Amino acid sequence: MPDQPLGLTVHSLPTPGAQVDVARRTVLGRWRLLGVVVVCAAPVIASYFTYYVVRPEGRRNYGELLEPQRPVPAIAARSLDGTAASLTTLKGQWLLISVASGACDPACEKRLYLQRQLRESLGKEKERLDWVWLVADDAPVRPALGPALGQATVLRVSGNELAGWLPPGTGHGIQDHLYVADPLGNLMLRFPAALDTATASRAKRDLDRLMRASAGWDKPGREPR
Repeated sequence: MPDQPLGLTVHSLPTPGAQVDVARRTVLGRWRLLGVVVVCAAPVIASYFTYYVVRPEGRRNYGELLEPQRPVPAIAARSLDGTAASLTTLKGQWLLISVASGACDPACEKRLYLQRQLRESLGKEKERLDWVWLVADDAPVRPALGPALGQATVLRVSGNELAGWLPPGTGHGIQDHLYVADPLGNLMLRFPAALDTATASRAKRDLDRLMRASAGWDKPGREPR
């Protein structure tokens, strides 16, 4: 082969200054990406911090959650006209429950009034909640209470047997509280004994939340049995 001139191609090499500039831009880009992630996650982080750490009073239930679950027992009951029934027939609706003697003293009358008002305050959702008065003795119910109980479910049940299902707060009896049970018959909430017309709005908020949370699966009326 005849001799040929040797050709060389010279490529420019990056200068040290250019390498530093590329590294700086890479680091800056990563910080910007991290900043975007933090900004996007901030609302979630704030909500978790608020709920689990700060827990402002406005986020708390007024009623006390009852654990473990207490399913409605198969206690014998009877209506005011003497018809035999079972407490389990109450399943299938949200229940707002009070307990008292058939004599119904002024404190009992106040609780019955609050039950009715709380149910009515739910508006169109009220058909998903029964207000229940469990009469824990054989004392006759005054006829004067009849008109006020038109929308109530009233059953006579043994007070001793009810004590195993409805736990009272410390220093109180079951007749001092309003209780809430879910449509499956599980007791879940106990309102404070101090519930009155001034604090009823806080109990209503609890009931509103329950109605909204169960709107997708709980419908008005009981399933046929």
